[in-house]
Amino acid sequence: MNTEKVIKRDQKYIMHTYARSPLVLEHGEGMYAYDADGKAYLDFTSGIGVNALGYCHPAWVQAVTMQATRLQHSSNLYYTAPCGKLAKRLCARTGLDQVFFGNSGAEANEGAIKCARKYSVTTYDPDRNKVLTLVNSFHGRTLATLTATGQDVFHKDFGPFPANFGYIPANDFDTFKAAVDDSVCAVMMEMVQGEGGVVALDADYVQSVADYCHAHDILIIVDEVQTGVGRTGTFLACEQFGLKPDLVTLAKGLGGGLPIGAVLASKKVADTMGPGSHGSTFGGNPVVCAGGCAVLDAMDDAFMRNVNARAAQLREGLASLPHVASVSGMGLMVGIAFADDVKAADVRAACERKGLLVLTAKTRLRLLPPLILSEADVAKALAILDDVLSSM
Repeated sequence: MNTEKVIKRDQKYIMHTYARSPLVLEHGEGMYAYDADGKAYLDFTSGIGVNALGYCHPAWVQAVTMQATRLQHSSNLYYTAPCGKLAKRLCARTGLDQVFFGNSGAEANEGAIKCARKYSVTTYDPDRNKVLTLVNSFHGRTLATLTATGQDVFHKDFGPFPANFGYIPANDFDTFKAAVDDSVCAVMMEMVQGEGGVVALDADYVQSVADYCHAHDILIIVDEVQTGVGRTGTFLACEQFGLKPDLVTLAKGLGGGLPIGAVLASKKVADTMGPGSHGSTFGGNPVVCAGGCAVLDAMDDAFMRNVNARAAQLREGLASLPHVASVSGMGLMVGIAFADDVKAADVRAACERKGLLVLTAKTRLRLLPPLILSEADVAKALAILDDVLSSM
C-alpha cells in the first residue's frame, strides 16, 4: 500500500470534513496500530473511544466473523437472536428495561430526545417538549443533536435549528431550577463532558438535579456515548453518581469497532414508543450485535479491576510530568491541562512522531486508551509523554 497514493486519493474523493494526520493505518493488533510502512503506534485513542478491546480482539473477531457467515442483515421486520441477546444483557447490567438500537451516538441521542418528548406529550401535554442541556456539552452532529450540543462553535452555518432546547451552565443548581417551567420534559447530561474538555460534573449537582427531576417527572437523559461501557471504571459513569436515569445512550465502545448506538429506557418511557414511532434500517444488525455481546463477555470483574488499576497508574504518572497543570475526567477518560504555554496540539503531534497516538479536546490533551491496556502499556505511554514534554 502506497502512503502517498492513499492520501492523494482520499483528498480528491472524500469531503474535507476531517483534519487528518498524515498517517495511513494499515492494520492493528491489541494496543498497537501499524502504518503502511510498518511503523507501530501505541494507541491511546482507541478510535475515539471505540476499540474498547483494542484492535482485532480474538473473541470479538470470532464472534463477528461467525455471524457474518450466517446472516449479515435482515432488517427489523424480523427477529434475530443477537439483537435480543445484547438488549437483554444491557438491561441486566444497567437496570433499565428496554433498548432501541441504531448506528451511532448521534442517532442514540436523537432517539432519546424523541423518546423523552413522546413520553411527555403522551402523558401530559403537547407543549411539554423542551429539553435542557448543559453549556459545553456535546451530543452529536445531526440537526437535533447539534442543537442539543451546548457549544456555539458547532452551531455556526447550520441553522435554522429545531426548536425547544435550552442551555444551562453545569454545576449551577439554582440556574437549573430557574430554567424549568411547564414546557420542560427532560434534562440531558454527560457525566464527563468529553468534547467539552474532559470535565466531570459535580456529584452534588447531579444529585440535586436528579432529586428535582424525579419529584416533577422530568426525564433524565444521560449521554454515555463516550463515558459508558467501562470507560470510567464502571459499566456506566452514572453509577458512580448514584444516578438512576430514565434514558441512557450508548455507542462507541459497545460495538468494539463496528457502528452501533443504543437507547436504554425505563419501562414507563419505553411503553409510549409503539410501532412506527421510531426506526432504523440497520439498527440491531446481527453482526454488530454479536460483536457487542463479545465486548460484554470480556468485561467481567477482573477486566474492570484492571481498568481501575491502570487508570490510577496513568493518572498518578501524568500528575508528575513536566508542564502538567491538572488531570481531569474519570477512569480511562483522561484530560490533561498544560502550564507554561504548552499547546495540546503540539504535544499530540510530537507524540505521534514518537509512536504514541493521543487526542485533544479544546485546550487539553485527551487520552482514551483501549480498556485492555497493561501496566507496561501505561509505563511506555508515560515515558513517551515525559520525553515529549521535557523537550518543550
